Amino acid sequence: MTILKERPGLDHRLGASAELVTRRLDELLPEAAGPRGRVIEAMRYSALSGGKRLRPFLVIESARLFGLSEEAALNTAAAVEMIHCYSLIHDDLPAMDDSDLRRGHPTVHVRFDDATAVLAGDGLLTEAFAVLADLKTHGDAAVRCELIAGLAKASGAAGMVGGQMIDLSPERDRLDLTGITNLQELKTGALIAFSCKAGAILAQAGQAERQSLRDYAGKLGLAFQIVDDLLDSESTPEALGKPTGQDQAAGKATFVGQLGVAGARDMASGLVDQARRCLDIFGDRASILSQTATFVLERTR
Repeated sequence: MTILKERPGLDHRLGASAELVTRRLDELLPEAAGPRGRVIEAMRYSALSGGKRLRPFLVIESARLFGLSEEAALNTAAAVEMIHCYSLIHDDLPAMDDSDLRRGHPTVHVRFDDATAVLAGDGLLTEAFAVLADLKTHGDAAVRCELIAGLAKASGAAGMVGGQMIDLSPERDRLDLTGITNLQELKTGALIAFSCKAGAILAQAGQAERQSLRDYAGKLGLAFQIVDDLLDSESTPEALGKPTGQDQAAGKATFVGQLGVAGARDMASGLVDQARRCLDIFGDRASILSQTATFVLERTR
């Protein structure tokens, strides 16, 4: 993960958040003996292998806006990361992107096998909702239900799964800029949006604050994906820890393909500026989230 030296506050928060989330995932996914231990091992292999941990970080920081502690948001943050890791396992499968490298390590289906990878993804998906349903996540059952419903929508056919289906469809190669934007708002943006909204749900915040975080997350998620397209076009597998150039090789329409490198950078920069303005309602309390938007723009992996 690239941390920008000129933002020491963000540096500390990102590192501390990632460490806390990894420890909680380790606790929530204990090793098991016997034949079923293999799928647990595969789930742990994916969930504990590092990564930016951006989505759980957004859960924790959005909750912090309302005075909640890291501990109060940690189960929700871990559940979001379980969903993200499940999506990566399935996305890497031969039936989808057929990738053999993720976060600098062999993908789950390469390290284990296709069937175990499918089950590991299924296991992380379902375990995430068990975590949200736990009384330790929040004492109010209505809050837990809202978290479950929100994550289900962000993850399912109206969100991430729907976006992945568009990505796999024959029409994918012919998408215009509007179509690509819609695809990425579902595939990438929906889970990022939930991550920001989750902090407000945990804090039982008002509608104005929730809407501001939704607006911020929408701009942030789209900027994140544009930067992903730029890195896929310009970086290397060694630098990114995953294959590059796959979309271009497959003839898929991308932001870079539609706008060019300079145009894509300009669009991402404009979205980040808009994202930061969405936080004005929170004043200085949102300084870390504001810095996070710039981090997303300037990241190198």
